[in-house]
Amino acid sequence: MVIKMEYAAIRHFADKRFCYAIEKGRFLIRLETKKGDTGKVILHVQDKYLPIKYMDTRQEYEMKIAHSDNYIDYYEITINIDVVCLRYFFEIEDTTGKVTYYGNHNFYDECITDIDRMFDCPQNLREEEMFVLPEWARNKVVYQIFPSRFASDQDVPEEVWYQAPIGHKADLKGSLRGIINHLDYIRELGVDIIYMTPIFSSNTSHKYNIDDYYRIDPSFGTKEDLKELVGKAHELGMYVVLDGVFNHTAIDFFAFKDIREKEERSAYLNWYYIEDFPLVIEWGKKPNFKTFSYAAFMPKLNLQNKETADFVIDVAAYWIRECDIDGWRLDVADEINHAFWKRFRREIKAVKKDALIIGEIWHFAGDFLEGDEWDSIMNYQFYYAVKDLVESEKMSAAAFVGNLNFMKGNLNNGLEGYLWNFIDSHDTARFSHSVGNNLKKHKLAAALQLLLPGMPMIYYGDEVALEGGPDPDCRRGMLWDESRQNKEILKFYKNLIRIRHEYPVLTEGRPVKQYTEDSTGIIYMERYLNDQSMIVVFHTQEGTVELPELKGRRNLVDGQNFSGNLGDYETAVLVSC
Repeated sequence: MVIKMEYAAIRHFADKRFCYAIEKGRFLIRLETKKGDTGKVILHVQDKYLPIKYMDTRQEYEMKIAHSDNYIDYYEITINIDVVCLRYFFEIEDTTGKVTYYGNHNFYDECITDIDRMFDCPQNLREEEMFVLPEWARNKVVYQIFPSRFASDQDVPEEVWYQAPIGHKADLKGSLRGIINHLDYIRELGVDIIYMTPIFSSNTSHKYNIDDYYRIDPSFGTKEDLKELVGKAHELGMYVVLDGVFNHTAIDFFAFKDIREKEERSAYLNWYYIEDFPLVIEWGKKPNFKTFSYAAFMPKLNLQNKETADFVIDVAAYWIRECDIDGWRLDVADEINHAFWKRFRREIKAVKKDALIIGEIWHFAGDFLEGDEWDSIMNYQFYYAVKDLVESEKMSAAAFVGNLNFMKGNLNNGLEGYLWNFIDSHDTARFSHSVGNNLKKHKLAAALQLLLPGMPMIYYGDEVALEGGPDPDCRRGMLWDESRQNKEILKFYKNLIRIRHEYPVLTEGRPVKQYTEDSTGIIYMERYLNDQSMIVVFHTQEGTVELPELKGRRNLVDGQNFSGNLGDYETAVLVSC
């Protein structure tokens, strides 16, 4: 039986996801087809404004499959152009040799000659909209710190600091000075960027309900402490990113406090989404105003209101100017409107051109990542894929790679080195807890995080196997007592981060070979950069798998020549001897 090509799966839009400038005069064009449905794709291009009878500008390029996820093949081509406006269409051949032509969202049996039936790409417009990312952040290692539980500059009894499980209200007296005192530890680990959860005035340990955005919480220290932390981090070659809680405030924030006191007479009614009075602020009751989730103690800001938006942007700019921070991670960022984020990017980049802007979003975020809002995201697609591959083992090796390729195929190619790949955070159970303290599984998850392109985000303590169940237990005190640390996994983290830094081929290299074997749980990736090649093999199952063809290569994970075998959940990073 002959299976016809699925026309409904063929997709292209002449927008910033499918047709965009990589640099001036250099463009990437992408086409989606059903996986395994096509045999060949040819891109046809020509100048819109030069008639063929005067100058034949027609050119053809064969496109290649750049990525394949679990359902879609992503064909891509990079071309050089110097035109006012490019017109183009696709010649698509199925696996039986039948050819169709696709232009301006319609299919044709004959080659398209009418330029109005082609797709349209104005070169100048696309170049002006080019996605410019902070080069300093590409593929850097991020370390997430929960300040109230990371380190203290006071004497805290061990029974207090190491209490387990831990609740929201536990006071471990963590501080900015405590972080400053451990900057050498963080740098020795190999960290490039420190990301701290909120540090501004708040009556909770997590500080996600802020009552004063211009004030460091007194329990953490002062603005001078933050300046010192940032300055010393910079001296050590590290960057500092703060957590921007701009979706909601505390109920004691001045504007909401005024509403509580004056109700309808308040000058700040438009700062929030108030339905009626009196306000319902009780645990267990649905509030009559918009909030984060249904948490009455976190009322949602109305950032469509110019005064509110002005305030938030001033706060974000203030801390860059005052303390030279390097960027913002944006809390609940997908619940704030696009118009605000476009303005936020323009004004923050005007203060610090290469400031990093990272959005928290728990699902696909293509509409926020087109170059005019955020620089990147916390990559929950990676988090869920690692959980399913390693923790529950419900996902196959091929499906795991397919999930990663979904992001590659649907986002600007430049973003691959900027996605924050994590295996746990302050919002999730610790990975070590989720896998029942299975050290081999923990190592595999860390290897997937640290040996692939992107910005691996290590949650403080993961490198010493800090335990902890779901929030709030995932926020325990850092294991500073060396007798409590798992030295084996600490050595493993340090080694993999060192390899990542010393061998840019891992993250910047061109993929030359990649395959998976679901029967053995193998993920094989080979990359090439500047005359150097490197092979990374992840074994994602129990048991032993034999790879005799790789025997004898130097394995950077253990520093030995590779035996040709990988055991339970093991990883090999191989270079030629």
